[in-house]
Amino acid sequence: METIDERLTGMLESFLFIAGDDGLTLSQIASLLQVETDAAAAIAEGLRVNYEDRPDSGITLRLYGGHYRLVTKAEFADDILRMLENPARNSITQASMEVLAIIAYKQPVTRVEIDDLRGVKSDGPIQTLVAKGFVMEKGRMEGSGRPILYGTTDLFLDRFGLESIDMLPPLAEGEDEDQFGDTDLFMTKFQEAFEITDEGGNND
Repeated sequence: METIDERLTGMLESFLFIAGDDGLTLSQIASLLQVETDAAAAIAEGLRVNYEDRPDSGITLRLYGGHYRLVTKAEFADDILRMLENPARNSITQASMEVLAIIAYKQPVTRVEIDDLRGVKSDGPIQTLVAKGFVMEKGRMEGSGRPILYGTTDLFLDRFGLESIDMLPPLAEGEDEDQFGDTDLFMTKFQEAFEITDEGGNND
């Protein structure tokens, strides 16, 4: 039978997964779990120990800059590098291409802003683009939570044959950032401009 502590640990793991690169502060964890700060810290530490003690787990919990984040274990660094160097990673999904286009035109932009434009969560595509080297953190926005700001990299420019971000194909007249919500039209234009296929083609 599931105990209260086990349920809270599972809840925390779920919250951290959804939070993605932004992570959660201790006060946010306490609020989400509806427990005192000391109890939240103990639950987080228990989750970290559980990850560290499990040889079948490739992830663990770390505290960086006051934010708890789920990260890959250092011992798997070489294996992860091999995956990143695999030719198969040249493929890119429609969702990742959509997120890349939004970041390219609106950078620097936060994950929440990207989510709002797409109408769905973008954690997975953002992580994929960071792993591929097309997107990187460009700092943090001032204000509550200091969310991560994302922008494109030099590899992105090189991959798409651009000397600078100013060389991106212009949007149609009147199609400003407030109209990026029309992602179908937006993505069609971006894909046509760069001859990108939908799912895993040679151009991805």
